[in-house]
Amino acid sequence: MKHFKVNFLAMAGLVFVAASCGRLMAAEAKSPPAYYVAEFEITDPEGMRPYSAQVESTFKPYGGHFIVRGGKIISLEGVAPQRRRVVIEFPSVNNAQAWYNSAEYTALRTIRQRSAKTDVYLIEGALAP
Repeated sequence: MKHFKVNFLAMAGLVFVAASCGRLMAAEAKSPPAYYVAEFEITDPEGMRPYSAQVESTFKPYGGHFIVRGGKIISLEGVAPQRRRVVIEFPSVNNAQAWYNSAEYTALRTIRQRSAKTDVYLIEGALAP
């Protein structure tokens, strides 16, 4: 009988741990994506080349990938913006901020800041239904 109680308690503990892990994984899976948006007016095209060549290697380890990298802008209403646009998708705001504050990107960011006038921001995306 004593072994039965010990086994029962051990099994109950495993069920509790498994359920807790499942809830944690579900919470992580429910993080909305984040979008890094940069609006550029390049002032020094030659100075910008190292940034353009290296930036992707800095955000890939954080789960980032390009959604928009320049490209034609077609106005549907109003006037189309003249500045270049870049949109990078990340799995979460935390991933995007970790990349933005990383040593690798911080070093590269100074090149962008010297070579272009930019507005940069994060947009939290919507969860898929």
